Amino acid sequence: MIRDITLGQYYPIGSPIHRLDPRTKLAGTLIFIIALFVAKGLWAYIIATIFLGAVIRVSKVPLSYMVRGLKSIVILLLFSVVFNIFFIRDGVVLVQIGFITITAGGLIQAAYMAVRLIYLIIGSTLMTLTTTPNDLTDGLEKSLGFMKKIHVPVHEIAMMMSIALRFIPILIEETDKIMKAQMARGADFESGNLIQKAKAMVPLLVPLFISAFRRASDLAMAMEARCYHGGDGRTKMKPLRYQKNDKIAYGILLFFLVLMILLRLVG
Repeated sequence: MIRDITLGQYYPIGSPIHRLDPRTKLAGTLIFIIALFVAKGLWAYIIATIFLGAVIRVSKVPLSYMVRGLKSIVILLLFSVVFNIFFIRDGVVLVQIGFITITAGGLIQAAYMAVRLIYLIIGSTLMTLTTTPNDLTDGLEKSLGFMKKIHVPVHEIAMMMSIALRFIPILIEETDKIMKAQMARGADFESGNLIQKAKAMVPLLVPLFISAFRRASDLAMAMEARCYHGGDGRTKMKPLRYQKNDKIAYGILLFFLVLMILLRLVG
């Protein structure tokens, strides 16, 4: 389960998506999320599927690698599906047993909600898989640069998000090492009821928190030793510049969003 988390990890491979400006990928992820919430009806989700499939194909990231990350949201996905099935009562009644009522509208809405949640996770994961943490920080800082005029610490916010994303794979690896070490000492994380499983996690969480705080302290000391003092006066070794492919990507994204809005209005 620990190694199934792919959010925050970078998949190094040369592809047109990897070479896009990080600002383009940030905007593209935001547009895709908006389009998913705008989507209404079967045709909208078919188009969203085709669009996401095409982007995954161009990115050259294996689909199995991204699907692996969905295992971490199985409980949330099941909760969302069950909630929609039993609490939405639109359309023809299919099953009615006592107070339990399942309708066709509830099943359709549950299916749409499941697809939307899966696509949200895959779309967000695709951005981090094709963008290094440094590029993501630069892109976020550049995109939110206008907020500096109202004294918002954009550089510091971008740096914190980058460090948080960078810590995800590090903590995953650390958790895996600690879990294997505890299992070698006889710890059992699988058997027992919910309370027993929670108690079994204590030998895992305590050293994990200690390790996380130690890494955070080492990072802070390293930044202070290098006289880091924020974003004022800092320059970029590789300034971000839009290329031809970025303009084409923006055109495709806007067309996709407009198409989803039109399908919603027509439907």
